[in-house]
Amino acid sequence: MSGIIGFLGTFFYIAIFARVILSWFPAQRNNPLAQLVYLVTEPILAPIRRFVPSFGTLDLSPVIAMIIVIIVQNVLLRVVA
Repeated sequence: MSGIIGFLGTFFYIAIFARVILSWFPAQRNNPLAQLVYLVTEPILAPIRRFVPSFGTLDLSPVIAMIIVIIVQNVLLRVVA
């Protein structure tokens, strides 16, 4: 069970990081891999954006989402252990 939790936490962490990188290249949104990354990460980032104000063009929701993923992963790993 801990292997699945570790895999999912790492997967979401990497997906959110990939989305940050993809945001630097807006022309890549038509790429099927980029669409998959947006499809996976949007349900995580959208609720965070409702509560976190943006600072101009700077979006802090991915940073907060990464922190939440790490915290949830660590809590679940301790509960399972």
